[in-house]
Amino acid sequence: MIAHKCSIRFPLWSLCFCLLVGTSMAKAADWPQWRGPNRDGKSPDADLLQEWPEAGPELLWQVNDLGQGYGSPSVAAGRIFIVVNRGLDNESVTALSEADGSQLWSTQIGKVGNPNQRPNYPAARSTPTVVGDSVYVLGSDGDLACLAAASGEIRWKRNVRTDFGGKPGEWAYAGSPLVDGDLLITAPGSEEAAIVAVNRHDGEVIWKAKIPGSDTAGYASVISSNVGNGRQYIAYLGMGLVGVDAESGKFLWHYGNTKGQANSSTPVASNGLVYSGSGRVGGGLVALEPKPEGVEAVERYFDPSLPNAQGGFVLLGDHLYGGGRSVMMCIDFNSGEKKWTERIPASASICSGDGQLYLHLEDGDVMLVDANPEAFRQRGKFTPPNRPEGAEGKPWAYPVIANGRLYIRESGSLWCYDIQK
Repeated sequence: MIAHKCSIRFPLWSLCFCLLVGTSMAKAADWPQWRGPNRDGKSPDADLLQEWPEAGPELLWQVNDLGQGYGSPSVAAGRIFIVVNRGLDNESVTALSEADGSQLWSTQIGKVGNPNQRPNYPAARSTPTVVGDSVYVLGSDGDLACLAAASGEIRWKRNVRTDFGGKPGEWAYAGSPLVDGDLLITAPGSEEAAIVAVNRHDGEVIWKAKIPGSDTAGYASVISSNVGNGRQYIAYLGMGLVGVDAESGKFLWHYGNTKGQANSSTPVASNGLVYSGSGRVGGGLVALEPKPEGVEAVERYFDPSLPNAQGGFVLLGDHLYGGGRSVMMCIDFNSGEKKWTERIPASASICSGDGQLYLHLEDGDVMLVDANPEAFRQRGKFTPPNRPEGAEGKPWAYPVIANGRLYIRESGSLWCYDIQK
């Protein structure tokens, strides 16, 4: 009876507000790995701002002196995980509070790989992968580790250089681990172990993929894809795009037309089609056609002017959004036909959420653009305040959307913005 009276006295506007908040929160989601929940640069968050005020969305907090690095953060279960380096001898995984950015813990996993790069931008590069109470990371020097999400305690660790004869490219390892069930997949890059699968619980080897001609790892992260009745892992190595059988690691196919000096953008796979692109080379699409003896990669199209920048690509419906040098474009994914091309102030990295594209430009600015194949329409642009001075390299970290918030990283700074309506 008392409960009945309370329910009657509960204001109708309060009930509506609670329902609206509950609905909004239900549509929010973590960003637990490289390029989001499904490793495709797309956030499932809804009810996001469709236009920004002149000064940009509300800044909730900013963290400085975080440590150097070019990798994006991961966000899961109230924590933010990010790989940083302080000098060249200390590369670490750091956990922050999602609420205010305060540091929860930091654990060293190794040192910065290939410190004598040309051009010289040595720093931490990868993004942690969070599964349950574990955090998985590949350091720039090849240190592969599993840490406890709550404390940062190292549960197991190995090195893909020493254990698998791994060969990183000029700018060290940059790929982020893929966790698929009980497997952890990464790409050391050697011919004998171009791609490896280890047990994510203890780091023990499950299989090693031998790929003829593999000379170095690329800088992109491995993805998974279902083709026909089989499942495979796709990697963008130094030799180009390759696929291996997910169960055994057997080499299936190779595509080299989009091979460049720095194969860094994660491939996009959908319905047996895979898009890849590299700067100063171009972009192309292959169809993976099952054959009795395996899989054949058949080129559908290739064009030097298609999206190829290291800022990545996003596939929304039948349209692929991505960029080149100081340009953004939309193409038909199946045919390669350009829908629109727009000059922008600088090259950009990209993600999407609630029908919008979020661009983090190499000049430090952040831009909101409609994900619309009809035309380029900018819906907001701002410059994060108190940007770090004297930072090496450019703002190469991809933007991240998690639980109604936008995260922007540049060197040792991390900004958190409220982008919910």
